[in-house]
Amino acid sequence: MKRVVIKVGSAVLREDDLLAVTRLNNLVDLIAKLKKEKKYEVILVSSGAVAAGNIKLDLDRKEILNRQALAAIGQPLLMKYYKKRLREHGFKCAQMLLVEEDFDSRKRSKNARGVMEILLENNVVPILNENDVIANKELLIGDNDQLSARAAYFFGADLLVILSDIDGLYDSNPHENPNAKMRKFVETIEQEDLEMKHTPNSEFATGGIVTKLKAANYVMKRGIPMYLSSGFDLTNAYDFLINEEHKSGTLFIPEKG
Repeated sequence: MKRVVIKVGSAVLREDDLLAVTRLNNLVDLIAKLKKEKKYEVILVSSGAVAAGNIKLDLDRKEILNRQALAAIGQPLLMKYYKKRLREHGFKCAQMLLVEEDFDSRKRSKNARGVMEILLENNVVPILNENDVIANKELLIGDNDQLSARAAYFFGADLLVILSDIDGLYDSNPHENPNAKMRKFVETIEQEDLEMKHTPNSEFATGGIVTKLKAANYVMKRGIPMYLSSGFDLTNAYDFLINEEHKSGTLFIPEKG
């Protein structure tokens, strides 16, 4: 069976001052369908801990310690929702919190791989996030787009899927150019595009299109394709993952050789 890493961003999981429970439910429904139809083993990388924590406690998110405190509050809240919804589909979930060192250290990455294989062999849905509650700046990967790219490579995924408020890569900024066209296929990412200023669309997000491009660049160089689509409306994700039809969204194609 193929293996997919699905990453969902904070902008998708928060709606005003509340968790976007409907969108979270829709995501779980997609994951359950992928598993029930034996399309993929699924590893979920979920943002949203800080946003979920902020629902319970209003702190200045610009301060790193405040963000860590909010993540500590929000992470179990997120897991509570995932656990409840996955249980309704007959699946268990598990939480894995990782930092940069878990991928850089041969011993730690080997241990993480071992745990991951046990979870997937037992039909458990692993839910990954950065361990940003206790990690300092040097240990953090920085954003969950990069975490998902590393997870796809280190855990042997056949595909990385990023579900975001960005529904694909356009040939120009669609917010500024009404005639911007989506690029359905991307084979090469220019260095200048990787060095653009980050422009997150949500106050809780840490990236924007640049972090998606960096994630795509990372996996493409390692032979793994990446699909970027909307997390607000999963129609295109269903078409691509379930029906194997690429109607919309951007597919980043790995380098050959």
